[in-house]
Amino acid sequence: MLTSICGINWGDEGKGRMVDLLSSDYDIVCRYQGGNNAGHTVINERGRFILNLLPSGILRENVVNVLGPGMVVDIKHLNEEIGRLREKGVRITPDNLKISDRAVITMPYHVLLDCLEEDRLAGKRFGSTRRGIAPAYADRYMKKCFRMGELLSPDILKEKIPGIVEWKNLTVAGGYGHAPVTVEETEEYFRTYGEPLKDYIVDTGLFLNEANAAGKRILFEAQLGALRDIDFGILPYTSSSSTIAAYAPIGAGVPNLRLDKSIGIMKAYSTCVGEGPFTVEYFGEKADRLREAGGEYGAATGRPRRVGPFDAVASRYGVRCQGADEVALTKLDVLSGYEELEICTAYELDGRLLHEFPYPDVLDRCRPVFETVKGWSCDISKCRRLSELPKEAVDYIRLLERLCACRISYVSVGAERDAYIKL
Repeated sequence: MLTSICGINWGDEGKGRMVDLLSSDYDIVCRYQGGNNAGHTVINERGRFILNLLPSGILRENVVNVLGPGMVVDIKHLNEEIGRLREKGVRITPDNLKISDRAVITMPYHVLLDCLEEDRLAGKRFGSTRRGIAPAYADRYMKKCFRMGELLSPDILKEKIPGIVEWKNLTVAGGYGHAPVTVEETEEYFRTYGEPLKDYIVDTGLFLNEANAAGKRILFEAQLGALRDIDFGILPYTSSSSTIAAYAPIGAGVPNLRLDKSIGIMKAYSTCVGEGPFTVEYFGEKADRLREAGGEYGAATGRPRRVGPFDAVASRYGVRCQGADEVALTKLDVLSGYEELEICTAYELDGRLLHEFPYPDVLDRCRPVFETVKGWSCDISKCRRLSELPKEAVDYIRLLERLCACRISYVSVGAERDAYIKL
């Protein structure tokens, strides 16, 4: 069984929480794209964990975790993340963590370039997390990058460094006027942060193919959501990788395999981190109330998330992009206490109603069309069956199912591992 867990909207939907929950039924969890530019928050009996690079299955003893070749890996950050988890008693060894030899390494100069470019753009910035993701992917496609497998061949790596450093300084020093990158600091970076990871580096494609042939169950974990996808998202306010479920086998290193199921994750309301159009955005007191109730601050950056009501137009598009067979709805409990709830059922553009998500260039001119439904006042965080929910909450779930044309199979009513309802 090959299953993908993917985001329906702008990211931050609660994928890590659902991967942590569902990974009990899987042997392997694999991250297949992105880097440390987003965080998955997991809360269980062992505490609260924020994972940036490590798959959310790392918190289960019997699950093998894989970083696929579609990722860009900040090896300094990875070492630190492993260290933080070990301090909390999490076992991490080459037996339960495999890093693709083909994954690209995010270098310090990628982070530097990301920051320099965002500063140059000033008021027109893209809202980057300044973690070096876009420059790392750019170098990957320029074929001027370092990959994890090269850490296993230090002589070849040493020969390669001067040429890449010289080329990179054409931009760092020649373009931005910053102090140049040096060969010595690059070599030291690999010695300090590459050496400790050598035993984890493998051909993950071979590992996953053999696991699949042996009947192992594999769960693919995406970062961010459909609206942040490099091809189908709101360009340029996207990530630099494919967040789409169909990319999971490719980004994991097994393009010959096919998904059996795609589970989309979406919140009971809308959130967005970073710049760009966000049609349903709330402001002022309405935004503050929802943000505080949901604790809507970026797990990787701490940035306050922009918030708004559920956007059915964007969510229908996300469900289609992700090929979602079913959906897990998260943070329904956050909406408790609202007398009425707004749902965006269409966009208005120049006097026309749009029911399908438009080309990104016109989003700034779109206005939300709301439908209002009854809310509920009681605390639902202890509910574990659909029958325990108030009628208004059940009606809200069923309306979202109809609007998104996809079955909701899980409803999260809290951050804890057991705080969910299976429909």
